[in-house]
Amino acid sequence: MTDLEMHVKAPGRAELVKEVRSTIDALGIQYIYYQFVSVTGRIVGKGVPADHWESVAERGFQLVYGATANLFVDRHRNYIGYGPEASELVGIPDPETFVQLPWDKRVARVFCTCFRNREERENPGGHLTSDCRGNLRLHQREFEAAHQGLHLRHGCEPEMMWLKRGPDGGTAGGYTKPNCYHIDQFEALRPVFLKVIEYSRAMGLDMIQGDHEDAPGQLELNFMFDDALRTADRLTTYRQICAQVAREHDLIACFMTKPFMGVSASGCHHNLSLWRGGAEHVNRLGQSELPGQAHNFTYRKGGENLFLPLPGERKPGPVGLNCIGGVIKHLPALTAIGSSTVNSYRRLWDTGFWAPVFADWGYQNRTCALRISAPGRFEYRSVDSMVNPYLMASALLRAFDDGITSNIDPGEPEERNIYQAMEAGKLVKKLPMSLGEALGALEQDEVIRSALPDEMYRVFMHYKRDEWEKFMSTVTDWDTGTYLDYLP
Repeated sequence: MTDLEMHVKAPGRAELVKEVRSTIDALGIQYIYYQFVSVTGRIVGKGVPADHWESVAERGFQLVYGATANLFVDRHRNYIGYGPEASELVGIPDPETFVQLPWDKRVARVFCTCFRNREERENPGGHLTSDCRGNLRLHQREFEAAHQGLHLRHGCEPEMMWLKRGPDGGTAGGYTKPNCYHIDQFEALRPVFLKVIEYSRAMGLDMIQGDHEDAPGQLELNFMFDDALRTADRLTTYRQICAQVAREHDLIACFMTKPFMGVSASGCHHNLSLWRGGAEHVNRLGQSELPGQAHNFTYRKGGENLFLPLPGERKPGPVGLNCIGGVIKHLPALTAIGSSTVNSYRRLWDTGFWAPVFADWGYQNRTCALRISAPGRFEYRSVDSMVNPYLMASALLRAFDDGITSNIDPGEPEERNIYQAMEAGKLVKKLPMSLGEALGALEQDEVIRSALPDEMYRVFMHYKRDEWEKFMSTVTDWDTGTYLDYLP
């Protein structure tokens, strides 16, 4: 059987398809968004009336391959990744991800896995390697098989900004003042964040804490950590929810990394740990009847955390140290994934705002790219709010795998401010400080490149090289302000 056929006929899937039909009928669902995620993390797909659920679940829907690259053209007017002569992908819904949209209960969404067209001459019905979400599922399985059931669990800290909308539809500044942890500024956005939390819980996100950060209108609302694929799906869902709440309040939900200089950017720190075992638990989040499949409300808990220190030790356990070593070794290439836009590097250049620019690690040391944020986990800081979480998790799994299999020693943790340590003579590798430099590092790193297999790497590099070239071939206000009357 082809990859597509095996996916459709996977054990237990037929029963899940029937369960979804029962949910559709019980909830009165009329319309379904069939969605997947592009190379930049954008949510794309098709909408289909719910009457056709069974046929789409069996046969899928078709969409041009270029949808995985936002159907975008480069500066030479060539389509990125796939031209108009290319075939169409087949999107197959994953029924376990079906859930009702709380802001319009006539509509539901379901994530999909993408495959090559059935009529392709080469590898018909094969896994579409430019499907970042499908890739992460495969990478998770490969990692668990290679490391006796070890699996990544992580949580993320999705900072973003709520901006006022001006008369022209553009931004008119942040909704609040840039006062970090200020409850009064948090209170000013109460109608917004309470609606975000309401919608999030209805779609399975276990919201745990939040605060006002130190940029205009900047909030961080956190949800419970879980296995990598579900965390990536939940971050994607969270972004959709914020966009909807922004429409309801005539605001802009801004996930741009650095819309303002002189204040903090929006990061998306990843808190990482490796586990063996554990059990699946459904968290109903106060709901007696779940508005969708239980998978959306399920979290993996318990088991053995391999990042915990050994008895009497402060350092992470041997597996955790190896993983830190793997990430440190591959940080330059990882930066191309975690800081994936031209704007990302404004975050690194605007000094004094705690953005990580050095490849080192320490305990609670925010001047390093990695810090031990609590016993049993470490925080990967070189990732921002525009990250594609599926690509990031896949790349981190590859770095972990290299760290473990190569037994990489990360060295001693740095407990000094990294700048003071460097003044004292410590040699520390600096992260790439532009998108162009980071892409060059990715090109040279076979381990991290393997996280973007085959067409995924080609599409990603075409998209991002073009983004960098468009920036470099643009005259900005800074150019004219600096050089217009530079001479004589």
